[in-house]
Amino acid sequence: MGRRDELRVDLTPERGSAWGMRFETSEIDEVLPKRRAPKTIDWIAAELEAEGIPTGRGDAEIIVAHLLGLTRDEVRGGAADEIDLDGPQLAAVMDFTARRKLREPLQHLTGKSLFRTLTLAVGPGVFVPRRETEFVAELAIRAIGELGIRGARAVDLGMGAGAIALSIAVEVPDSEVWGVEFYREAYDWAARNFAAIAPDNAHAVHGDLADALPELDGTIDVVAGNPPWLPPDIPPATPEVALWDPPSTSWEGGGADGMDIPRAFSKSGLRLLRPDGVLVMEHGVSQGPRMSQMLRDDGWLDVHTHTDPRGKDRVTTARRP
Repeated sequence: MGRRDELRVDLTPERGSAWGMRFETSEIDEVLPKRRAPKTIDWIAAELEAEGIPTGRGDAEIIVAHLLGLTRDEVRGGAADEIDLDGPQLAAVMDFTARRKLREPLQHLTGKSLFRTLTLAVGPGVFVPRRETEFVAELAIRAIGELGIRGARAVDLGMGAGAIALSIAVEVPDSEVWGVEFYREAYDWAARNFAAIAPDNAHAVHGDLADALPELDGTIDVVAGNPPWLPPDIPPATPEVALWDPPSTSWEGGGADGMDIPRAFSKSGLRLLRPDGVLVMEHGVSQGPRMSQMLRDDGWLDVHTHTDPRGKDRVTTARRP
């Protein structure tokens, strides 16, 4: 692409400088001579689809919406139809497109991930929250309601960016929530989200889910999370996960069968929860029977695997004896 020394775009305010690319104004004019937003979306979509990225059109709409300070729905509704992108915005378009073609997650480019009612800050070093995990948060919040208590206490073990913990803290505002994360980079993202979203009733803890929060043993109403469960011999489903998500979030430390961390999760749940407290654990769609048997062997009661809105056996719940 020639020299890249005239325009610089920082993609995320605190971490983008290490990831950006540089483009000459003349280069931008050659590649993107038509600066109107719909034409720019067409160009991005064509570039991504040519690389076999099935979400190319949607990614293009989100990229342009992000750069214009709009929502995707606003862009799709025509709010950007008469807008011309300026030079720095087009430089960012080229930068984002080049990185997305390398399968860098879209959330890394925009620096944010939407989860239920939340907008979470994310980037390199933390697992990007998935739509499937929203069901974990839903079941945890539902369990708090069914317990019928005020001032519920909940713990998110292996919280990553803090999606489950913060969903509980925001949607059950009289609750008190702790989130535990071992890996420093992921913890830093979570702490940033906790401070921005729920500073009064959510606490970020840097620690190992196997032994964290001993001072809370026997006092928690709900323990929830999405512990790493992928065996090392099974490749991640997408290049975005394989190339960009930290190994610790999917398979590292899980042992030969991927069950080591779920086993530790179960043991910590028994330690932290009060009698009749509820465990909510995400897992692979084929792992329900194995997770259920593990929980029964550990002494849990009312073990049940739930089908998520997409028809997948994604989450298992249990009650502490």
